Amino acid sequence: MTTQNIGILHPGEMGISVAASAKNSGHSVFWVSQGRSEATRARAERFDLRELRSLSELCETCSMIISVCPPKYAGELSQQVLQAGFKGIFLDANAISPMRSQEIGKQMALVGVEYVDGGIIGGPAWQENSTFLYLSGFQSAQVADCFEQGPLVTRIIGEEIGRASAMKMCYAAKTKGMTALLCSIVATANELGVWEDLERHWSAEVSGAGRKTVEDIRKVTAKAWRFSGEMEEIASTLDFAGLPDGFHKSAADTYQRMAHFKDHEELPELEEVLRSLVRSS
Repeated sequence: MTTQNIGILHPGEMGISVAASAKNSGHSVFWVSQGRSEATRARAERFDLRELRSLSELCETCSMIISVCPPKYAGELSQQVLQAGFKGIFLDANAISPMRSQEIGKQMALVGVEYVDGGIIGGPAWQENSTFLYLSGFQSAQVADCFEQGPLVTRIIGEEIGRASAMKMCYAAKTKGMTALLCSIVATANELGVWEDLERHWSAEVSGAGRKTVEDIRKVTAKAWRFSGEMEEIASTLDFAGLPDGFHKSAADTYQRMAHFKDHEELPELEEVLRSLVRSS
């Protein structure tokens, strides 16, 4: 195995776990400190990532750059990498539509950057066989080699750019889409005065179902700010495939109404979440 210098943009909660798997596999992982938060710095230092001051330094130092950021920033970040003169392998592992991934890939190819499409399924990769990085593109095998010691699992599903993103979109359409639907159902039941009855009925059908629903709604508030953009990407993907996109556009709105919970130190109580979901008259 050839040791590589790998850049991670950026070491957030998911990105740091991707970086850790690359380090586990014997590679040097770098990050850019300019403009990043103290929380990001703490994560990077905890896992001994190598600090660089600027994106230009990262592009000069690394043979591979991995983008893990909120979907709305994916295009902007890829442009910044291009403008910094990067010439290696670029993996976009963001929750974006296959069409957006293909467009980024075309822009990369124009200047000789080898682009790999990626989609992450699962939470941060700290446990074996729990988080999967789907890859498509000609250099997918080279990217997969960077994580051979895990715990992140890689799966190559073809050479066509967009396949990995399509896999991610279709998977998240169900998982995160269902959570958004549950949020709306519970908020509606609460507004109409039947939430306790509905919770009781769900729990009679499946033991603990009502309690689990409450906890799922409370937990998703921490990521709702990010999931809103992901739902927009999924809606765009469905529309491109000739399917109705309205459900996931509504899911994006649902998550956006919870976006302000992002920086809360503790999870909000259900009542507070439900109040945020209901449109004020």
